[in-house]
Amino acid sequence: AVKIARLLRGRNQPTFTPHIDTGHFVVVINAERVRFTGRKESLKLFKSFSGYRSGLHHTTAAEMRTKHPERIIIHAVKGMLPKNNMSRSIIKRLKVYAGAQHPHGAQNPVAIEI
Repeated sequence: AVKIARLLRGRNQPTFTPHIDTGHFVVVINAERVRFTGRKESLKLFKSFSGYRSGLHHTTAAEMRTKHPERIIIHAVKGMLPKNNMSRSIIKRLKVYAGAQHPHGAQNPVAIEI
């Protein structure tokens, strides 16, 4: 997630400026293969709040992996971006897919091994 956040922000480029959006689009495949260390699979909680009273919902990492494995990576990357308006536009350039298939082959993506 650290390398994905750096690519999205453009920190790997010599023209990086913190207040200018110079990052790339990033396509992540095989999100279902993400591993957790230790007991995080059963103890880590993802929280979501609906906005209503008693609207806080908890989901463990194991449940999240079976239902929405791409949200694990999105949540991790979003936490590493700056908390401002620019991060909302940056996270839109992140495309995450659970399997190896994605519809972005026409853009000729460059593979980066992580």
